[in-house]
Amino acid sequence: MGKVFDLGFMFSTVPSIASKLPVTLWIAALSGIIALVLGFIIAMIRYFNVRVLTGFSKLFVSFMRGTPAMVQLLVAYYGVPILLRGLNESIGTNISVNGIPASAFAVFALSLNSGAFMSETIRGAMLAVDAGQLEACYSVNLSTWQALRRILLPQAFTNALPALGNSFISLLKETSLVFNISVIEMMAQAKITGSRSYRFFEVYIVVALIYWAVCFLMERGIALLEKRIRVYERRAVK
Repeated sequence: MGKVFDLGFMFSTVPSIASKLPVTLWIAALSGIIALVLGFIIAMIRYFNVRVLTGFSKLFVSFMRGTPAMVQLLVAYYGVPILLRGLNESIGTNISVNGIPASAFAVFALSLNSGAFMSETIRGAMLAVDAGQLEACYSVNLSTWQALRRILLPQAFTNALPALGNSFISLLKETSLVFNISVIEMMAQAKITGSRSYRFFEVYIVVALIYWAVCFLMERGIALLEKRIRVYERRAVK
């Protein structure tokens, strides 16, 4: 009878699984940047109640927050190629569907999902800033963009930072879903490694510890950034 738990095998799989960490980080980083930009745009649309666009943004946020990330990932992976083929047939374009890597669909889906959540975080942070400050900016002939850049956004960013940090950490963990669309990242590599010896428990412990270590470093980085911002604010008040 073989070992119930093989510690030696577990440690031997670390290099193989960790070799795919850059893929995981790349997907998370690119998705996070796109999501932050998208979330900011949606938050501004809803904050200033832009006609027509506000209704669409509400529907988008409701759909993305109300459906599982796994479903969104599969819809993007199978749905976007169908749309592109339909576009090619309808208007005569020649967009290569087969040339799109699976990682692009992963980034697309994760960006939309996380962007919806970030938009609510940013919008809530903006609403937490006294609305009278915007009126005060207008009274001294500042434009809307100047008021946002100099007065409102710095305060809103401080309010939103903890929640945005949580969104980035959640996004990193959600990259573990992309192995379902054939992207070879850490989770996929763990499954491949485990299937060779049928010792899945050990490899899943390894991948869990790596995710935990990366998330811990992210938590510490966000905490340090928040601390520095708080210190700067206290100095500015003095």
